[in-house]
Amino acid sequence: MKILITGGAGFIGSHLAERCLELDHEVTIIDNLSTGSLSNLSSLEKYGERFQFVFGTVEDAPLVRNLVASHDRVYHLASVVGVKRVLSEPLTTILEGLRGTDHILEAAAAYNKPTLVASTSEVYGKTLDYLDPTHAHRLSEDSVLLLGSPVRHRWIYAITKLAKEALAIAYHRQKGSPFIVVRFFNTVGPRQSPAYGMVIPNLVQAAFEGRPLPVYGSGEQKRSFLHVKDAVSAIYTLLIEPSREPWGEIFNIGNPTEISIRDLAERIIALTKSSSSIELIPYEVSYGPGFEDMQRRTPDIQKMKDWFGWQPTRSLDVILQEVISYAVSTS
Repeated sequence: MKILITGGAGFIGSHLAERCLELDHEVTIIDNLSTGSLSNLSSLEKYGERFQFVFGTVEDAPLVRNLVASHDRVYHLASVVGVKRVLSEPLTTILEGLRGTDHILEAAAAYNKPTLVASTSEVYGKTLDYLDPTHAHRLSEDSVLLLGSPVRHRWIYAITKLAKEALAIAYHRQKGSPFIVVRFFNTVGPRQSPAYGMVIPNLVQAAFEGRPLPVYGSGEQKRSFLHVKDAVSAIYTLLIEPSREPWGEIFNIGNPTEISIRDLAERIIALTKSSSSIELIPYEVSYGPGFEDMQRRTPDIQKMKDWFGWQPTRSLDVILQEVISYAVSTS
């Protein structure tokens, strides 16, 4: 197949492109390199004419239309990345996200191209924080979504992603377009940059540099982490070789195993044999007054298991070892 990946020079996109090329597909990446990097694509040059990079933006409607028309499948991964960038560029976050997504979906609907739209676990907001903490609740695709006010810029990213989901589902329902939405939960692994506030690369970098590991708030907030190759396996199955039609559906892509951020930092210190300590930083110091965070964000992945037999295959320790090894190799 000929596969188009928007934002393909980014972390997940570059791994997806690699998987598709390894399996003999042709891949075109469109990226404006605002957060992606050509260095992420260096291993793809060996595939010759089966790989093409287009420097451009999904806000360029004619370019998008031409690219979509000439491909068999579309992965729409392009997005503003990182909490700090979202807070400093809320208008860019919204306009790039919605304009670009509409251009992609409009073209894909016109040519009836199966398309996967990347969303995020951020859309669940504070849902788990309002449930009984003594129960092992997990977030399912039909959970009620509890977001904060758009006045608090913390929620701009989640609101934008939720609007992108709504666009994809609306196109499917009104036009019958073969679209899917996935919600990624903290996807991590080699090639993820610490530049945009990603927690594991940041903690690993601090450990190697002997700096205190920055942990925000109390450190008791819990997250779950999924290896990027497991994430790629899921979205490859969904769009390229699904065993049943997934169109118009939303799927969680994550790992249900939780860990507190403080415990994560301690594990990284142990694995790197670092002399670093842990520094607890109030949210307002880094993100400004009124910043809101979620205490838990744990996925229910039963739908992916039931529909496609997918589940994560790599543990957190494997993820951390690979990220650490990658940091050593690139230092």
